[in-house]
Amino acid sequence: MTRRLSPAERLASAEKDLLLEDIADQSSWDRFLVEQAVFHYGTRHDEFSANDLRDVLPELSHGFLGAAINSLRTAGIIEHTGRVVPSTLDSTHGHRLGVWRLSLKGLVIAEQRRRRPEQPRAAA
Repeated sequence: MTRRLSPAERLASAEKDLLLEDIADQSSWDRFLVEQAVFHYGTRHDEFSANDLRDVLPELSHGFLGAAINSLRTAGIIEHTGRVVPSTLDSTHGHRLGVWRLSLKGLVIAEQRRRRPEQPRAAA
């Protein structure tokens, strides 16, 4: 027999589902930009966490941050260092966040991009 949810639990669940829908409804372009920002940050820093990235990304992108990190991890571009740090967001109550770095694959991609000749920009 399944337990019935209380009204508060249903409302909390519905709010969570709405937030996930909002994130999913955003364009893939937005997610791509956050992934690029995470990768770029990784090329400039030996290690990083979501705390570091939230400080440099606009608030709108925060909803994509976890998905971007997971996507880059799954693709083998970043790797977990084995360390965690407490979240600096008050709303997370110190939830533990992974500390990441570029993997060998990520470093190779970064080097290839660095060596690529600058492409001329189209006139606006």
